Amino acid sequence: MLLVGATEPEIQPWLRAAGHATRAVRGVDEALAALGEEPVELVIADREPGGLDAPDVCRTLREDRRIGEAWMLAIMSPARGRRMADAALRAGADDYVYRPFTRGELLARAGVGLRAAQQRADDSLLRALMVNVPGAIYRSAWHAGHRIELISDEIERISGFPPEHFIASERRTIISIVHPDDREQVMKALAGARDRRQSFVFEYRIVRADGAVRWVLDRGQLVAGAGSTLWMDGAIVDITDRRAAEQHARRREIEAARNDELRASRARVVEAADAARRKIERDLHDGAQQRLIALGLDVRLARSRIDAEPESAGPFLDTLLVELAAASTELRELARGIHPAVLTDRGLAPAVAALAARAPVPVEIVELPDDRVPTAAEAAAYFTVAEALTNVAKYACATQATIRVAKEEGALVVEVRDDGVGGARASAGSGLAGLADRVDAVDGSLSVISPPGEGTVVRAVLPLQVAGG
Repeated sequence: MLLVGATEPEIQPWLRAAGHATRAVRGVDEALAALGEEPVELVIADREPGGLDAPDVCRTLREDRRIGEAWMLAIMSPARGRRMADAALRAGADDYVYRPFTRGELLARAGVGLRAAQQRADDSLLRALMVNVPGAIYRSAWHAGHRIELISDEIERISGFPPEHFIASERRTIISIVHPDDREQVMKALAGARDRRQSFVFEYRIVRADGAVRWVLDRGQLVAGAGSTLWMDGAIVDITDRRAAEQHARRREIEAARNDELRASRARVVEAADAARRKIERDLHDGAQQRLIALGLDVRLARSRIDAEPESAGPFLDTLLVELAAASTELRELARGIHPAVLTDRGLAPAVAALAARAPVPVEIVELPDDRVPTAAEAAAYFTVAEALTNVAKYACATQATIRVAKEEGALVVEVRDDGVGGARASAGSGLAGLADRVDAVDGSLSVISPPGEGTVVRAVLPLQVAGG
């Protein structure tokens, strides 16, 4: 506290006894110097001895910015009357007291002044925050339909609505600009924070005045007031750019993971193709090739028999025909594992029908496309059915299976169901894993639903616009 002018000598002891640090100066010049040395919360101003009167002392001090938010109490002589008191108030005093006054009266006025100075400082801090914080500071009355009692100008940049549209409005509240799809979630989160009397931090979307959707971060506290009043004090910050950056980063991570899996999948496809070629080479060498070499030797032997023993050549040639038919059958079986001729020549429907006819369990074909589809999708669909039926025969212990192949929303959907034991998995090295790689190579997706004891559904979705299709 700063005492300025010809104040009563007992004032300083009274204030010190009440626990207030005080300093007394004789005139305005010393008061201004004191203001520059340390902050002051309360100034008690009197006339200067032989100098300025109390209103002029108040005016000179208030004009100096160093007085800040200090409360100023002017001491007035009753002889000067109300006119002088009003002059002091116009000059910058916040309150006045007439002589003579008691100790209790002065301490009471000083206490009110200190509290008012603190409130003024708090208000000044709040105003500074509302102007400079990069977010909209607000207070809403939850006991009065979420009515906004205070909100900073930043809300206009964030929402497009000027702050005066919110203040004391029954229609425009923070809740009113929350995106409809997020409103229920926000209300539940706030209700939880209210019940726990905790602060809250959550993100949601708002709809701006121009219809644009923005992401905001809302951070605050529910504060109970007197009676049943409940306030929500918080700050809203626009985080749309941050959310967009996070989503972009997540998309890049997902794309990178997908690319890694695609490279791995295609590497497995190449490895499987190499293994298939090696198997075909072995099958040709150990089977058809050896059979054809033997047939060549038998043809030369038959030629010699025609000259030497014509009567035995006929039965021998009949044997050669049987061997040729067996070699032809073996080559067809081998070719079927590479690419079925019926698929190339007649299309997917006849090829799938042929698979169903050869299956060791009854197979019902529910639906097949009438026309041809791109080659890559056609091959992937055929081998999906083939692998699924192979698994039914080997592992499912099923009594029947169904096949459905249909065009849906720009894709070819292949489904093979059975009523077997279930429990199928596309584990590493399995036929289903290889099938998943084949489907992935044409940008399709494969799913296997196989709960134990409930049968299996193998489902492939193959895009019809496929490179090379």
